[in-house]
Amino acid sequence: MSDAQPMLSLRNFSVSFDTARGPLYAVRNVDIEVADGESLGIVGESGSGKTVLSRGAMGLLPKRAAHRSGTVIYDDHDLSSAPRNELRQYWGTGMAMIFQDPMTALNPVRKIGSQLTEGLRVRLQMNKHDAKTRGLELLHRVRIPDPEAVMEKYPFQLSGGMRQRVMIAIALACKPRLLFADEPTTALDVTVQAQVMQLLSELRHEMGMSMVIVTHDLGVVAGHTDRIAVMYAGEVVEIAPTRQLFANMQMPYTEALMKSIPRLDTPSGQRLPVISGRLPDPTQPEIGCSFASRCPYVTDKCRASAPPLVEVTPGHSYRCWFPIGGSR
Repeated sequence: MSDAQPMLSLRNFSVSFDTARGPLYAVRNVDIEVADGESLGIVGESGSGKTVLSRGAMGLLPKRAAHRSGTVIYDDHDLSSAPRNELRQYWGTGMAMIFQDPMTALNPVRKIGSQLTEGLRVRLQMNKHDAKTRGLELLHRVRIPDPEAVMEKYPFQLSGGMRQRVMIAIALACKPRLLFADEPTTALDVTVQAQVMQLLSELRHEMGMSMVIVTHDLGVVAGHTDRIAVMYAGEVVEIAPTRQLFANMQMPYTEALMKSIPRLDTPSGQRLPVISGRLPDPTQPEIGCSFASRCPYVTDKCRASAPPLVEVTPGHSYRCWFPIGGSR
């Protein structure tokens, strides 16, 4: 991280939802910065709070059910308590998002061209002709063959990989400075996953934008991020530069995620390691470490007291009383 003003800064950021059982705390007291031009990976299993964090930062959560607290600073603008009509000014041109499932994110009854040019006409005030020209350029940029034909098609007429590329084109249409990619490779085969991730990396460098990649798979972000933040039960439990995290991870949860990644040398038919147990109830307060009930290294201290997120080496912080690299 440089000393320059970060593109996005979250301080003591929390998100809760109203439920019949009481408040559900999906994100708890998160501190994260994204530098100008940086690529940050946010990793964790389903239910860890990573998607809520990204949508909460953009202000895309339902107003009545979701409650944000803490500080959100985007490009030196305080958006912590900004009303939705003010946040809209930053959507598309400032911050944009590639949503998780392109089949449901795209309108099934509108042609691709209509959906691709809508933001250009509304946000950039382009006329119909210029918006179409820009739309064709975007489709070509994301390597979609025969853009003219694709503009006239409906989402169901495209493959999963093609739909994902259309979503990328829509997100980049207004040249945002910060892009959130929420599980950008979900439901894609391995070859297409690699193509999509390589495309995102190339476009980030080409456009000079910052990017936050949200995923459950450490392998997806390994070669495409500058830093990785690992989330568990709504908290950041470890954050470090990507290479340092893979070379010297300290949090047992990070280790468990790493072990669940398939490897080329894994014998055929061998079952991958799984993380036993389940996430703690987000409506109930935790006394000790949130990972204690699933951690193979748990001690009485872990159950009795929650560890703070501590920076032990420059840029590398983790939340554990007995880190993997330390003495137990």
